[in-house]
Amino acid sequence: MKSRLLPNPALTLLLTLLWLLLNNALSVGQLVLGLFLGWAIPLLVQGFLVDLPKVRRPLKLCLFLLKVFYDIVVANVSVAKLVLSSRDRLRPAFVEIPMAIEHPFVLAVLTSIISLTPGTVSASLRPGHKMLLIHALDAPDTEALVAEVKSRYETPLLEIFECSRM
Repeated sequence: MKSRLLPNPALTLLLTLLWLLLNNALSVGQLVLGLFLGWAIPLLVQGFLVDLPKVRRPLKLCLFLLKVFYDIVVANVSVAKLVLSSRDRLRPAFVEIPMAIEHPFVLAVLTSIISLTPGTVSASLRPGHKMLLIHALDAPDTEALVAEVKSRYETPLLEIFECSRM
């Protein structure tokens, strides 16, 4: 249960430490000011913060991050080849992907991964969070793209985080 006076103790501690590091000075005054800022900022923004789901599989999260970084590098090379070659070969498309993820934070992670990967961008999320619209620079087979996003990103995110599955 969260306290009304100290809504996010971890964030308070993090902001206090960050304040002390930014000031590069350890004094009682800076510590008090850091504690005050660490207490006041979470109190003022608590309505805007999303509750984070628990990480069920931390090792799988680390492996997933490596896979995403690898995908970003590979996509950079692919997009460079597409851009430098004939533009007649490009088959851009908007693709709708049904979502099994219901947690707002995990959805934000998925849409960020899609947008960070060159060649794709998250365009919109329908009300109710059931359908994600993405734009792909080159999508000759839209069903394959849907299957790839669901198997490569959505399924692992559902396994890593404790969030709802349809």
